[in-house]
Amino acid sequence: MKQTSRYVGLVAGAVALLCFAPSLSAQNEVRAYSGSPGYSRMPPVPLQSVRTVTSSPMLTYPAGAKTSRGKATSDENGASVSRVRANANVAAGPNSGVIGNGTMFGLDTVPTFAGAFAATGGPSKGQVFPYIMIGNDPLVGGTTTIPAKITTVSLQLLNANGGVNKVVSYNPFESKTLDSPVFEDVLYGSGRSQFTDAIQRAEFFHTMKQNWHTRLDPNVVNRITVPIPRFVNVRLPDGTAKKVQNYYVGTAPNGFTFVEVLDLFFNSAFDNAVINDINAGNDTTDAFNMQLWPNTFLFSIDSKGNRFNGDCCVLGFHTYFLDDAVPQPRWITAFASWISRGIFSGGFEDITGLSHEVTEAYNDPFTDTAVPIWQFPGEPAGSKVCQGNLETADPVEVLPDATVAIPLRENGTIFTFHPQTEALLQWFSQGPKSNAIDGAWSYPDENALTRSAVPCPK
Repeated sequence: MKQTSRYVGLVAGAVALLCFAPSLSAQNEVRAYSGSPGYSRMPPVPLQSVRTVTSSPMLTYPAGAKTSRGKATSDENGASVSRVRANANVAAGPNSGVIGNGTMFGLDTVPTFAGAFAATGGPSKGQVFPYIMIGNDPLVGGTTTIPAKITTVSLQLLNANGGVNKVVSYNPFESKTLDSPVFEDVLYGSGRSQFTDAIQRAEFFHTMKQNWHTRLDPNVVNRITVPIPRFVNVRLPDGTAKKVQNYYVGTAPNGFTFVEVLDLFFNSAFDNAVINDINAGNDTTDAFNMQLWPNTFLFSIDSKGNRFNGDCCVLGFHTYFLDDAVPQPRWITAFASWISRGIFSGGFEDITGLSHEVTEAYNDPFTDTAVPIWQFPGEPAGSKVCQGNLETADPVEVLPDATVAIPLRENGTIFTFHPQTEALLQWFSQGPKSNAIDGAWSYPDENALTRSAVPCPK
């Protein structure tokens, strides 16, 4: 990746939903599903809860859930993964247990800063809501550089007899990901910077020191291949076990393969890959650790073991892994899929999912920041489709103009990326005014959200 700043342009972009059905101009096995957006979150993952994935996994359907997306689960047949930090700090960051460099006392994790805002409207008006974000305090200023440790994944799709059907590699998308606005500098109204840094600077534009930046320094630390069985066994709520198809395959209009993988299996495979990277020292507590998958979309099943109609597709999530040592280590982690053009309608493509997860993790690395309960934009007045957390991408992903198009020139060729516009912290205050850049509620597209959040109807 070039280290020089590049800029071609920034224009309003296209529709994007983080979880919805493919636009199936594709072929092969994938069928059209009238999917609806999904708003589930991944819980933190204790290291001791992870079990190895076997060649014939028995997965457990989450109790009481409408779909298998209700909760992460492990392979019943797998052995417990050995705990990493009992004998050595093999994957610790340099700031273990100290207050300096913005790291919280008692935690061994990325640099963070704490703040709070008061609701300025709605039923929570006057109530104070604390938050923790990645980076250094904007009032203090300075540049915080965080390693972005990337593991790219290839999928080895297996036939029912265990033979290899095909391999789907991340290799065609690796250089473009590294050259994308997530890691490259572009000129925004808030300054020349990486995409997420530009959003954070817009959020604190009138209070930050002008030299304040939170940057990612990307490095591909591992390239792995994950075997994906054709079928898996799932233990259902009634106690029976059912053989379930584990993946479906399609072909995008540009010829790239895309794969829909059962979320129950994916969760176990993802967890195991993270543990392996922690044990190997690839993932560290001072870094933003990323798993990047090629055109990999997660689908769900219902409590009878049938594919849940409409519950596709999840393209990314962020979470953290933790151990019970003191200070407590927390590995900030995300999964994101590259999205080839034409799989989803409206231009939801390339790094949309990655930009979504990186920005949300910056604003809420420990996935526990509560805000006044807000209604999703575009819902009818009495609808209770609501959330009460600081997931900054979720309010925008349901809009008809959720992404921005950023053309960048590399080696004489222009490629247009599609990161997602985010809701700013001020949007969650539910008040009449925003003190962000230009009085905006969203960024980089300041017209995506034209007012603050609507309180959830009682």
